[in-house]
Amino acid sequence: MKEATSWQAGISLLVLRLFTAYEFFEAGLEKWRGENWFAEIAEKFPPPFLWFSPEINWQLAMFAELILPLLLLIGLATRFAAAGLMILTLVAWASVHAGLGYNVGEGGYKMALIYAVVLLALLLQGAGHFSLDALIGRRCRLKSSLLG
Repeated sequence: MKEATSWQAGISLLVLRLFTAYEFFEAGLEKWRGENWFAEIAEKFPPPFLWFSPEINWQLAMFAELILPLLLLIGLATRFAAAGLMILTLVAWASVHAGLGYNVGEGGYKMALIYAVVLLALLLQGAGHFSLDALIGRRCRLKSSLLG
């Protein structure tokens, strides 16, 4: 019974990873192709991002939204990627979405909250069975059992 539960959890975490990777990668591509509008909201960024120039913040956000979703997609360093995107989401929630009507919901919080909840699940649970993280873990355990 435990194996079926692991398989089901693996599918659920895979779906969360794919959803999250798509959403953030799409935002990263928009930044890649678009113009930097962070100068308009630079004073709303929380520390330490408040101390960086709008150009640096734009580059950080863009590369985080392009690289970390790829890690989620393949399930490699999933907790690290989820933590990075969680920070990005919280900064965006505080500086971009709040009061701008950027997203659906009161003050634009709804989508940022959804992303934060999904990222929290990935941060706490990891990538699941269908991931490079799990494959590496299985190989390490197999190697350890053969050596031990």
